[in-house]
Amino acid sequence: MAEDKERIDQLLVKRGFFDSREKAQKNIMAGLVFVNNKRIDKPGEKVPIQSNIEVKGEAIPYVSRGGLKLEKAINEFSIDLKDKTAMDVGASTGGFTDCMLKNGAKLVYAVDVGYGQLAWELRTNPKVVCMERTNIRYVKPENIDTKIDFASIDVSFISLKLVLPVVKQLLNPLGEIVCLIKPQFEAGREKVGKKGVVRDAAVHKEVISKILDFAMDIGFKIKGLTFSPIKGPEGNIEYLAYLINDDDAEGNIEGLIEDIVEKSHKLLEK
Repeated sequence: MAEDKERIDQLLVKRGFFDSREKAQKNIMAGLVFVNNKRIDKPGEKVPIQSNIEVKGEAIPYVSRGGLKLEKAINEFSIDLKDKTAMDVGASTGGFTDCMLKNGAKLVYAVDVGYGQLAWELRTNPKVVCMERTNIRYVKPENIDTKIDFASIDVSFISLKLVLPVVKQLLNPLGEIVCLIKPQFEAGREKVGKKGVVRDAAVHKEVISKILDFAMDIGFKIKGLTFSPIKGPEGNIEYLAYLINDDDAEGNIEGLIEDIVEKSHKLLEK
């Protein structure tokens, strides 16, 4: 006889973990909910009613863990988003969008090729323009009401080389970008290991150098580089680059790349 199942968000409320489904959903999407020792990240997933459920870690202040990536960049690079018009490229659930709003952005364009992923509280926020089913490669300045002051880029299965030139056209002069450099989507296929994981620090350095050189070639200045506090799917280390829409390109960045990659591997490859 099949076990009775129920949506995990409803079950969390019934068991008293949270007092509303909205809070339950936020913690599920933040990756804090485990059912029988397996992380559940979809609020609508049905699980056996008698399952062992745990909520681990501190509640994240954003609709998803992604917000923590941008939070690190904002803090480390002293980025000011107050009253800025912003764009979240690869918005998904909206962790970056949420982080932007909580840091004072006056308007955020949330762009994603997917549909129905953006958290309801953001979808209904008048400061958010939800651009679902939208491939950033085909967005033109006339598709938005005003040029943007700041953009974040968190995309998968596509190189930043195809995205940065498009976003540059949408930026104001001296507009800023924080982009996630993901070695698994930038390295050659022969350099990607099992399950799409790139562990070789030398490949990480090569990929970062290639992307930052490209960014400078198209007119960005490199303002900073750090590593994401959260690994990507399957455990990939990812990097956060801070760019400004300015021709005055930085000089030697190789020393910075080496330092950041070594630090990331010491801290995250355990």
